[in-house]
Amino acid sequence: MKLSSDSFRNGDTIPADYAFAALDAGGQVGLSANRNPHLAWRDVPAGTESLVLLCIDGDAPQDASNVNRADCTLAAGLPRGDFFHWSVIDIPASLSSIAEGAMADGVTARGKPGPEFVLDGVRLRQGINDYSGWFSADPAMAGDYYGYDGPCPPFNDERVHHYVFRIYALDVPRLELEGRFTCIDVLNAIHGHIIDEAQLIGSYTLNPVLSALARRSRKKTA
Repeated sequence: MKLSSDSFRNGDTIPADYAFAALDAGGQVGLSANRNPHLAWRDVPAGTESLVLLCIDGDAPQDASNVNRADCTLAAGLPRGDFFHWSVIDIPASLSSIAEGAMADGVTARGKPGPEFVLDGVRLRQGINDYSGWFSADPAMAGDYYGYDGPCPPFNDERVHHYVFRIYALDVPRLELEGRFTCIDVLNAIHGHIIDEAQLIGSYTLNPVLSALARRSRKKTA
């Protein structure tokens, strides 16, 4: 199986249009377009009954007490864990792509509705992402964040974050999940049902210094 995108190449920086937050010209953080990137997959193996799509940031700091503090930085070597940005389940094997912005377009305070979502006449289900927990103590933002919400790494993080878009081919047409579910629930449900998988990785940072370095690097290789 192969997973690709017209929005960014494997190993490249994810453009700000597909992020929850971005840096402005003055280096300040603000909300971004928060569109889901284009994704396409091919070489789906015979016997596939459905597909599952996840997006995972594996570089999230495990201790959030100093996140986004201007008076300190998060060392690159700090313990890290997963922050889940998206889960889509019950994707039929006949579907081969998701268009840019088709499932997320803009930041929705308190989260987008779910879990049901109809894409090009196809009924899918999406789980809540980890912004549901992140915003739980903020009265203006608290809610269930279904579907895709893009990168928003800490602006004081010395590590560039990497976002893994991973698609799984399964031997079951529908996962045994009901109502509200999380990405961890999805991972538990697909255990023992995976025929094949593929992934695409993009990077992103809101650290102004790291962002400037990345821009200079892209100019040198352009």
